[in-house]
Amino acid sequence: MNLKQNALARIALLTLAAGSLGSTALMAGTLDKTPSPVTEAPEEPFVTGDLTALVQTHFISYGGDVWGIGNSWKDALFHPSMELDFNLGGGFQAYINTWWDVNSLGVTNIGSEIQEIDVNAGFLYKSGDWNWKLGYGAWNYASQTQSVVDFKVSHADTLNPFFAIHGRVDDGFAAAKIPFARGAVGQIGIAPGCPLGPITLSMPVTLSVETKGYHGGDGGFAYASAGLTATIPLTKHVSAIIGATYYHTDAAVIPYNPTENFVMGTAGLTVVF
Repeated sequence: MNLKQNALARIALLTLAAGSLGSTALMAGTLDKTPSPVTEAPEEPFVTGDLTALVQTHFISYGGDVWGIGNSWKDALFHPSMELDFNLGGGFQAYINTWWDVNSLGVTNIGSEIQEIDVNAGFLYKSGDWNWKLGYGAWNYASQTQSVVDFKVSHADTLNPFFAIHGRVDDGFAAAKIPFARGAVGQIGIAPGCPLGPITLSMPVTLSVETKGYHGGDGGFAYASAGLTATIPLTKHVSAIIGATYYHTDAAVIPYNPTENFVMGTAGLTVVF
């Protein structure tokens, strides 16, 4: 092989080596820029809910001591409830729930010691930390059905403040010769909570006013309440609840309460699904 051939062979080898290095560098650069696989967030279930069974010392309806318990804790009232929530997307949610009052304190035409069955349905909308709720309720007891509407705005932060309006929109009480009129209850309050190890503490405080005749008395300040409730997880889906709530009511606005000041006790279980 002469000098000219040697030179040509060297040029060919250098060209081949340069091409190989260029291809390797290009491939390495492409691999470095390949995006990581995207893991999609799990979809929220369409239906969620809870089932709760509480034993309480009182049945309190917007400050009214329905069974006239006063300061006695000798009676145990069973209050089961269940709610189903439906995720409609876009921050919207529909709900339906029922609440029962079961005891032997009165004569009932519903069934074995079932004094009242309430059914409520409506919609919720969530935007950031704000929540809006609007619903209708049919409360069934004493051979009648009371129609109510509820509106509530709340904000999720340290104090969890809320504003709510509850309205009685029919004349069922007048037909039953009970001196309760159509009207509204307005409420403002806070419901701060904090963890204590695995236990969650909630400390709701509520101030309530109402229109004249709603509880058969004057209009104005109706009651103030403050409570402390502990939620204790037992399993992933089951928790125990125990708490107490103090009420101060106005005798001129809620005249049938046996005492203006009393404490209601609560204990029970809740299951979420």
